[in-house]
Amino acid sequence: MSNITINRRRNALTLFQLFAEEALAKGVPPKGLEQSFARHVEISPSMWSQIKSSRPIGDKMARQIEQHCGKPSGWLDEEREAASMTPAEQHFLSLALQAWRSTNTAGRKALREHLKKLLTQS
Repeated sequence: MSNITINRRRNALTLFQLFAEEALAKGVPPKGLEQSFARHVEISPSMWSQIKSSRPIGDKMARQIEQHCGKPSGWLDEEREAASMTPAEQHFLSLALQAWRSTNTAGRKALREHLKKLLTQS
């Protein structure tokens, strides 16, 4: 894969992360955020799913995504430093670690199972 393909995918995922965090901060439920983002950038949910996994983002679609996300033309093409964790992610991990450390083996197993179940619902 070329660098531009990798850059576009990583940057598109970053834009989705920002979109999702803003929506969650406004109280929007997490279910359906992928579809909402696809609508926001005017692509089908299926196309968004393909982009996340392996489909390259062409020039026309890259400019479309940038426009809908308020980014300048060419933003998706640029290599960026790996994003550090957001404050929301840091807070979640802190809570998860607290929960993990404050319970016994059965509680840890329940936490793992709950997280696995959440992953299969998205």
